[in-house]
Amino acid sequence: MAFGSRARSHFLFLKFFALELKRCSMAHNCLQCIKYLMFVFNLLFWLGGCGILGVGIWLAVTQGNFATLSSSFPSLSAANLLIVTGTFVMIIGFVGCIGAIKENKCLLLSFFIMLLIVFLLELTVVILFFVYTDKIDKYAQRDLKKGLHLYGTDGNIGLTNAWSIIQTDFRCCGVSNYTDWFEVYNTTRVPDSCCLEFSENCGLHSPGTWWKAPCYETVKIWLQENLLAVGIFGLCTAMVQILGLTFAMTMYCQVVKADTYCA
Repeated sequence: MAFGSRARSHFLFLKFFALELKRCSMAHNCLQCIKYLMFVFNLLFWLGGCGILGVGIWLAVTQGNFATLSSSFPSLSAANLLIVTGTFVMIIGFVGCIGAIKENKCLLLSFFIMLLIVFLLELTVVILFFVYTDKIDKYAQRDLKKGLHLYGTDGNIGLTNAWSIIQTDFRCCGVSNYTDWFEVYNTTRVPDSCCLEFSENCGLHSPGTWWKAPCYETVKIWLQENLLAVGIFGLCTAMVQILGLTFAMTMYCQVVKADTYCA
């Protein structure tokens, strides 16, 4: 009787041990799969950051502070934004890569938190933009008009180039009207980039030879017409971030599970 009870106990122990091994094996296989998927994802993420950083540095070197239209935020240039964004994306991607390959819970959690903060900040900015659209419009136009006074001055080649490109490509002149330039020059003239047909000092000719469309409204209408493309880009960006968050949290849980079953 005692022998049968002992044999049964051994059998149950072996069965339990085999079940634990199976669980450990399943957790390990699942972890390995997620590990390499997350590593590839973050490697692409990191390479994307390198590309953005490279474009930002190229713009900074070749174009100066290109697209610096704001007088209140002179550092808010396309080059600087790309450099900061690229650097931050590289850091997040690097942390994710190391966390995945090392199966490090601390790094995985750090990656998750950093990406979540970025996602929430972007979401907050989008919500605030739609809530305060009218106020943003008024402030932006006022600030851009102040920035016109820096056009053509020393140390503001970025702003000068940006306005020249915008007025030429969008066939517009000034922020809300071509008369915005009259206050800059203190006379009836506009930059040569406002001319219907470009020529040296054509901005000194009559208003009949200048673009009449306001640049702010023209660019705004162009953005509204391309809202679908902007929306798709934003949606893709959000999906990539959500995918990264999912990978990070799933792998974190799998590491915890593997540690529990295989300890």
